Amino acid sequence: MARLRSDFWVAAHLRRCAVEGLSAVQRRRGAPEAGAIFVKVDRLDGRADLYGPAPQALFEDDETGGRRFEPLMREAFPPDVETRLAKEIRFDSDLWIVEIDDREGRHFLDLAG
Repeated sequence: MARLRSDFWVAAHLRRCAVEGLSAVQRRRGAPEAGAIFVKVDRLDGRADLYGPAPQALFEDDETGGRRFEPLMREAFPPDVETRLAKEIRFDSDLWIVEIDDREGRHFLDLAG
């Protein structure tokens, strides 16, 4: 099954967060069809988490067409997360950034592994 377009996935994920009562915004628009998606979770206490695309080799047998993520940074300082995102943008200018504010660190992402 083909993977869901990035723009559709981001729109759906923002709606899911809203339904669950979380504040979530699209901070950066990337390539509509296949841009990589990064999700920053601001814990609102001086810590943040960053999730990025999991290597496809970890879930090739997935027939749902979904996207899987892996934690890149956990409970990091937000400026450190921003530095990592800036590096990712220099590597791939077509990426998307979604930011979620949640004290509990909820993100509703499918994690690999």
